[in-house]
Amino acid sequence: MRRTLELDEVVSALEYDLGLYVAEAARQLIFVHAGAVGWGGQGILIPGPTRSGKTSLVAALVRAGAVYYSDEYALLDRRGWLHPYPRPLSVRGPGSESPRLTPVEALGGRAGEQPLPVRLVLATHYQSGAAWRPPHLTPGQGALALLQNAVSARLHAPTVLARLQQVVTRAPALGGARGDAEELIAALPRYWKHARAPAEREDLLRQG
Repeated sequence: MRRTLELDEVVSALEYDLGLYVAEAARQLIFVHAGAVGWGGQGILIPGPTRSGKTSLVAALVRAGAVYYSDEYALLDRRGWLHPYPRPLSVRGPGSESPRLTPVEALGGRAGEQPLPVRLVLATHYQSGAAWRPPHLTPGQGALALLQNAVSARLHAPTVLARLQQVVTRAPALGGARGDAEELIAALPRYWKHARAPAEREDLLRQG
């Protein structure tokens, strides 16, 4: 057990434990460890474990104009739509082990309020110096990336799988390592075009 006198660390640990309890007990929504933002009125999911770079990418997207939905859990309903979980972001400074709770407004952004359809899954992780050259994942690979980060996958497997299938049948998934978030964000319009057009998306996946 770790001890600390830092209030932010205590609050962050308590929020994490409470969030995990709620995620495991939830029935109406499933919780996936993922960052989530709204972009052009549609959702982007960034699944991944702690320290995979979710929060840094979410923060960069918010600074670029995305609407904040979560840096910890993506909440998905029966349709596979994204719901807001707008807790403060757990931002780590350079070389810091302890996250600092940061309201989205401090980044110049705002939190989402309405459910959104998911139109892109970024199954990526931060790697220093990596170039953003993402492979296009199959729907099965995209579902697996989400399933590996679904909190209640073992307890409610049929429900979780059904909702993840709702997501990946509509949203293309990209994988691979990323370096600076700015490179990914600069390329986002190219992928977003195909995410919003199913026929073009199928052509892109065949080319990939």
